[in-house]
Amino acid sequence: MERIRGVEIDDFFQGSALNAVDAKGRLSVPAFVRAVVERRSDAKAIVIGAHEIAHCLNAYGRGYARNLYQEMERRRLAEEDKGGTLEDHYARARRLFGMTEDVPYDTSGRIVLPPMMRRKGQIDDLALFVGVGGTVEIWNPRLAMEQGGKDLREIAAWRLEEKGIAP
Repeated sequence: MERIRGVEIDDFFQGSALNAVDAKGRLSVPAFVRAVVERRSDAKAIVIGAHEIAHCLNAYGRGYARNLYQEMERRRLAEEDKGGTLEDHYARARRLFGMTEDVPYDTSGRIVLPPMMRRKGQIDDLALFVGVGGTVEIWNPRLAMEQGGKDLREIAAWRLEEKGIAP
């Protein structure tokens, strides 16, 4: 068991998957994501929000919000010691908690990606899920190819090729 930001986490998001998104925003949440969410909680839902620095979405199980809050408070205190403002703190709080959607998935693991999240993540017809430990990123794979670092570009290219789509 590892401790992340002071809270014990047993399971981490590991792996990647590329899934189709239909015109109504329906898509399947990959098994590697659902497995971690369900081991962490009884809720069959993910929280989807804006990523802090990347042009993608960030997703996690409901209970992980506690970790985000603790990290936000740690950063607020550290920034106060260096002359940081409450404006920065509340901007972060709005992004972490106000710009999120709680999205349940059905028994087959399908969700409807909320329109605000779909627009924020620039998700079109494909969604690339990439495990990053405590959370999972959801990318438009074409955007990942354009803006991502070497490893992300490699993951996106591999998953696109695997589906027979030219990167």
